Amino acid sequence: MALVEIQLPEVTKPLPADVEAFLAEVDERIDRFMRNHPTWGSGFVPSDFVTVYHALRAIWESNLTTGRHLCEWGSGFGVVAMLAEMVGFQACGIEIDRDLVDEAHVLADEFELDAEFIHGSFIPRGSESCAEEAYADNDAGVVWLVTETDDAYDELGLDPDDFDIIFAYPWPGEENVIDRLFDRCAADGALLLTYGQCNAVRLQRKRSGRQRGV
Repeated sequence: MALVEIQLPEVTKPLPADVEAFLAEVDERIDRFMRNHPTWGSGFVPSDFVTVYHALRAIWESNLTTGRHLCEWGSGFGVVAMLAEMVGFQACGIEIDRDLVDEAHVLADEFELDAEFIHGSFIPRGSESCAEEAYADNDAGVVWLVTETDDAYDELGLDPDDFDIIFAYPWPGEENVIDRLFDRCAADGALLLTYGQCNAVRLQRKRSGRQRGV
């Protein structure tokens, strides 16, 4: 794969008041959603949004992206896409569960954020075999990525290589799957930001062999 890791600068600034208020509301809504959906079990696990916000802010302030378009793969409540909007990105999210898409729309409307959310699979048509092969190579025990839906990118009017940055929170065992999908579908120069275990984020750039630098 032609993915190059980028070290993010450490951010020590406090959260802006509007972001702090937004995340406090998010915590309440996620708690309420989980109480009302007890059968979900481990089907929805949010990332640490403060950590992700600081990463997005560092990326924006360091001018690391080639443009402003961000897509959140598996967006859940859409919180990362909305945080990206608050930082300055033009963001959207793709989510396979319609209930979570509905929650994201309500939250974005109430906070007057323009992030767009689409119900569907973030795996583009033609890349299903890439996901399946990556799972097989990685010997992942549980397959969470769903491909049998309408093409969400058609509804967005965008292709995967139109995005300057992709965010994903891979399940354990899915990291290689996400990396390979991104390497296949993203444009040269695009960034992949992932949240992983131990409250850490990872930033990578897709780079062709002809490019220099990060």
